[in-house]
Amino acid sequence: MKSPKITLEQWASFKAVVDAGSFALAAEALNKSQSSISYAIARLNEQLPRPVLSIVGRKAVLTEDGKVLYRRAAQLLAQAEETEDVARQLAQGLETEVTIAVDALLGISKIMPALEQLSKHYPLTRVRLLETSLSGTEEALLEKKANIVIGSIVPVGFSGIPVYRAKMIPVAHPGHPLFRSSDSRPAALTSDPESAQSDISDWELKTHRQIVLRDTGQRRALDAGWLGSEQRWTVSHFASSLAVLRAGLGFAFVPEHWAKQDIRTGTLKQLPLGEAKQRILQLYLMLSTPESAGPATRLLASNLVECLKQNP
Repeated sequence: MKSPKITLEQWASFKAVVDAGSFALAAEALNKSQSSISYAIARLNEQLPRPVLSIVGRKAVLTEDGKVLYRRAAQLLAQAEETEDVARQLAQGLETEVTIAVDALLGISKIMPALEQLSKHYPLTRVRLLETSLSGTEEALLEKKANIVIGSIVPVGFSGIPVYRAKMIPVAHPGHPLFRSSDSRPAALTSDPESAQSDISDWELKTHRQIVLRDTGQRRALDAGWLGSEQRWTVSHFASSLAVLRAGLGFAFVPEHWAKQDIRTGTLKQLPLGEAKQRILQLYLMLSTPESAGPATRLLASNLVECLKQNP
């Protein structure tokens, strides 16, 4: 690889002259002598095929080539500064990347404020998001695939901070046959019209297709949802479940916050299964290696706890 002929110092002098408007002000900004700035620009003009600055009276004026190269020089100097920042942060133990595994029960949208805060404090730290489900979330923790894990199971040997309660509700398209069978049976007397439907039995559920979530784990396959249905379709994400449900092709147990908008607009409706079949899953935040967690991991974990407290 060829070594560059022009140094960063020369490019810095060039940029400073353009920004300041004169050699004297550029020298003051860079804490250098005016003669050293003049020499750097003269050498720059000699080394390039065509000059980047021309002297008009007492003023340095950008040439057409100089206008293009000024933008490149600014980018080059910014990258050099970022590289030095990375070196300093690495010396302080800052992680170059933080990986977070989030169970699909929660959804990425709820943790965006925490990620935004991390970006402000450590803009050079990369973030990798793993959207996991069932045993895949636990695997990410046990096999240290992620620095931070938000899931419903705290394995032996780990500690978890309760951060979110996901209420699973059974939903289907309003025109689904399960609603018609529920409406046709006599219901208990009640003053609440919404609760006038009688509860759907397990036997009735078994005769209809259930949409379940695929396990992202590699070692063992689990299923999300009620396991009695003989007809089952498996999808990889709750967003896919909702698309299938809106088409009236089955029923599913989904987190309430995932289905809230569809229920509000009437594209989906909650099935009357009774209180006994309701499930609430507690989600916990866990660190895969808390004793060696770096500053970015610790900050993100703290921000996530606060973020989810404020975003139930």
